[in-house]
Amino acid sequence: MAKTIQVKQVRSTIGRPEKQRKIMHSLGLRGIGQQNKLPDNQAVRGMVTKVKHLIEVSE
Repeated sequence: MAKTIQVKQVRSTIGRPEKQRKIMHSLGLRGIGQQNKLPDNQAVRGMVTKVKHLIEVSE
């Protein structure tokens, strides 16, 4: 079974650069408090790194 990580949006994307908004959208997060489970791979980890100030990550 593949590993997954859970990401939760804790801050708003209002006033953030368009690139960060698109990353949040591709992570499946569209509002504060929303959560999503994603595969734990390099692509997802890279996106998480770019918006780490807007989300919480749990293994």
